This record gives sequence, C-alpha cells and structure tokens, in this order.
Amino acid sequence: MKPETILKATDISKRYLIGERSRGYNTFREALIDVVKSPFNMARLLLKSPRELFKTPEDTIWALRDVSFEVKQGEVVGIIGRNGAGKSTLLKVLSKITEPTKGHIELRGRVGSLLEVGTGFHPELTGHENIYLYGAILGMDRWEVTRKFNDIVAFAENERFIETPVKRYSSGMYMRLAFAVAAYLETEILLVDEVLAVGDAAFQKKCLSKIGDVATQGRTVLFVSHNMGAIQALCSKAMLIESGRLAAQGEVKDIVKIYLTESKDSLKTYWSANEQKTVFKNEILTPIRLSLLDKTRNKIQSIVPRDTEVYLELEFDLHRLDNALTIGFSLFNQEGFHVFRSLHTDTAEDTHPVLSIGRNTISTRLPTEVLNEGDYWIVLDGGLHNIRWLFNPMKSDIGLRFSLSGGLSQSPFWINARQGVIAPILSWTKVEDIPNR
Repeated sequence: MKPETILKATDISKRYLIGERSRGYNTFREALIDVVKSPFNMARLLLKSPRELFKTPEDTIWALRDVSFEVKQGEVVGIIGRNGAGKSTLLKVLSKITEPTKGHIELRGRVGSLLEVGTGFHPELTGHENIYLYGAILGMDRWEVTRKFNDIVAFAENERFIETPVKRYSSGMYMRLAFAVAAYLETEILLVDEVLAVGDAAFQKKCLSKIGDVATQGRTVLFVSHNMGAIQALCSKAMLIESGRLAAQGEVKDIVKIYLTESKDSLKTYWSANEQKTVFKNEILTPIRLSLLDKTRNKIQSIVPRDTEVYLELEFDLHRLDNALTIGFSLFNQEGFHVFRSLHTDTAEDTHPVLSIGRNTISTRLPTEVLNEGDYWIVLDGGLHNIRWLFNPMKSDIGLRFSLSGGLSQSPFWINARQGVIAPILSWTKVEDIPNR
C-alpha cells in the first residue's frame, strides 16, 4: 500500500511590497481597529505622492514564485538553498503564519512548526504553562499534553526553571523547550527551520537524533538547513529553492550535489563590505574585510595547493569593548560538515589579540596540512560568549570559498583524494625500532 499524500502545494507564490509591514491573517480585533482608523487612513491616502499610490514592479519582491510539490506521509524532506532563496518563507506559508499571494495548500493532519526561537510562546507565562498553551494551539487536548509533559521537560533539560516565566529564559533555553514541545507533541507534520544553530553542539546532536526518531514513527518532517551533513543523514528527498522558485527536487544526494556544484562556481577568496549592498553592522562591531593571503600577504587564487601556507585576515571596526566578545570563523567542507571553528580567544588570555575601539585587523594561519582535498567555506563566526550571536555561522552571508588540491603525500597509494573530512599525514614507526621500548 502506497503512502498517501499528506501535503500538497500548488503554484504557491508570495509577494511583498517594499516598505509595507507584513501581516498574516486578520483577527477580529485587528479588523475593528482598522475600521476605527479608516478616516485617518483616508487622510493619509489623500496626502500620498503618486509613487506611494501606485507601486511599481521595482517596489515588489516575490519571495516565492509558482512553487508546487507533494510530500508523502512519513517522508523527511530537506529544503536547501542560499540565504534569501525563500526557504523560511515557504515554511511560514505552509504553517499558515502568513498567507500566500496566490496558490493553495492541502494539508492532512495537524502541523507543528519550529520556525523561530520561542514561536507560539507567551513571554509572561511559565515554561509549564507554555507547554499546555502550545499544545492547545496545535489542537491537542489536555490529556495528550499531560501524557508527554515529563518527556518534554526532560528533553529540554529545563527542569529547574519550568515554573519560571519564559521571558527570563536565555535563547538556548527557549529553543530547547520549543523544540521539545514541537517534537514530542504528536503532530502529523513537523516543520523545522534552521533554529538548531542556537543550541550547543551536544544539544544540536540530540535534536537531530530526535528528528530521526520522529521520522521512524511515520510522521512527516520538512527540514530547512544549511548543514548538508544533517540533510544527507536525515532526509531521503530534498528540494532546492533558488530566488523563490523550486529549482530541483528528488533524491537527497542528487539535489545536494546540484547545490554544491553551483556553489563551487562562485569560489571567492576575498570578501569586502564595500562590495556588498547590505551593511553588516551591529552595536559591537562592523566587519570590513575577510581575505585569504599567502605568507607574503598577497591574495591567493581560489585553487590552493595543499602545501601552501594560507593565512586568514579579518578586518573590522570595533564600536564597543566587551569582555564576552569572541570573533573568528567556522570552516565547512564541500558536504556541508562543520569541520572546526576558531575564535580570537582560543589561546591563553595573555597571548590572544587585544582589541581596541576603532579599526582592528587580526590574522591566523589555516591548518591546510591536515585538511583533505576539496572545496571549503570560511564563514564569519562570533558573538558575546554564552549570551547571543553577532554572526551566526549557520546563517551568515559573510564568508569565503576556496578549493584545496594536491600535495597529500609522497605515497604512491594516494593518487586521488583520501576518504574522510581531514587527511593528516602521520609518520609510522615499527615498535621494535623505537628506542627505550
């Protein structure tokens, strides 16, 4: 017996007007306020310029255009694409947070969504109360929520603070509880956006394992992520979104290959704020330049021989000193695995760079001697330690791409690239030849 279609989207499109505040479905209260405000709105209308009255195509952004697909019951579907492609908008439309400009959606069953940290939570209510509130929003009765309550609290690891208002939770505590509620309350469809980056590495692994468990229970999952390793480990199918359109869909390995191949075409070893349309500024610092250099401080080419000494240089303006500040980079390989991260505070306090208000430039050497051949992404990474991200490496648009090739060793047995994420060259010795053994 073939699994039935549990979700069907037909010609979904979503248009936004630049400068217009986005609104979802109107409530009765909002409709009443609009009626009261209508005389004032009419006055504003009469005072508007012709440009404001007649929006041009340049004032319109299509976040989604004619997206159609079907998802069968029990499938785990990965949704991938570059930042701004429309992935999160698609999930918001599917979860009915916002309505499509055109097209329609057919859903069979209840939908649980984890799109932003604390979605559906009321800040004044305790964690305990919010679990029941979220369950009610999902259409579950009190008995269903009570049956899962202890599992939710244990998974979220928030037992001590379950009676505390969630407005006092850290972003990590928020996310843990929100994920636990969405995963344990048994909706037929679970929508998960790239929120797992908020948690620490151990909890991310725990969440990914839980998503795998959810899939084995016959529930349907749509999973947005930039982590190609997680996509390939959890999903059997994938969709590639490009500029709001569905560019490709099919077996996960094929779609990931298309995505990575297209990304490879844009290898670039230099990032400059002057070339960007958006200023990546916050109250702590503004990144100015990120570049790969050789040992003579010249820019390197996008194809880097593995035995080349490569240095990463980061230039930024620091607006405010903060002892919790960490800044550096994360390295991802061509499969999307997070190889490692490095921050300027990795070494002892008396040896790491001392930052000052104004322009700062810091540099470090990349350990190319242990990396395998292939393509790599360097993404700006940093924030206020254990407080909040300034530049989340899972979402950041600030980064470089380069390809590492050749020079693995003198051995005739390694003509092609080795297997594995890294490829260190180790020296082997016969034990009886070791002195004093």
